[in-house]
Amino acid sequence: MSEGLDTLKYWRKSLLQSVRNDGPDLTTRQTVVLLTGYMSELPHTLRGLARELGLEKPVVTPLLDARERLGYLKRKVDKKDRRSVLIQRTLKEAVYLRDFSDTIVVDALD
Repeated sequence: MSEGLDTLKYWRKSLLQSVRNDGPDLTTRQTVVLLTGYMSELPHTLRGLARELGLEKPVVTPLLDARERLGYLKRKVDKKDRRSVLIQRTLKEAVYLRDFSDTIVVDALD
């Protein structure tokens, strides 16, 4: 099997495991926002995430809302600029992504 197909196989297997474990049913956009928010330097703002993703703020807002409903982010008013809201990661998000990452690694070793 080609390397590209192997990668897709690991991705599929990991997603299937997430579904079987009652993981969240994330869209591709939600997943990209989740990973971007988790993997890039803090602090995050809506404006900064939108810029990093190359998307408009009205596109990113509902994606953050979905992440917040899952318990994967908290919003907090920036004490330095009270007009700005900081996007913070949560322990629940970190655990989900660690477990998902572990699943990918295990699947790759099988």
